[in-house]
Amino acid sequence: MRVTIDGVPCSAAPGQTVAAALLADGRTSWRTTRGAGKPRGVFCGIGVCFDCLVTVNGIPDVRACQRLLAEGDDVRTEEP
Repeated sequence: MRVTIDGVPCSAAPGQTVAAALLADGRTSWRTTRGAGKPRGVFCGIGVCFDCLVTVNGIPDVRACQRLLAEGDDVRTEEP
């Protein structure tokens, strides 16, 4: 399955979450906190903490640990 992450084409497995694809791409953080600018990525992995937020297909604040990828998805992070 093909998706893009920050404009770069990437492969993903069917049923894979956005967070899993980002981790497979070698990324451990993909956004920063508002105040201190601390790096954030997957923390709880179950959709409770909201540390893993990304933009998918133009929709902001998607929890990467909860969202399953679909063919052609466009994932945007805060840290390209």
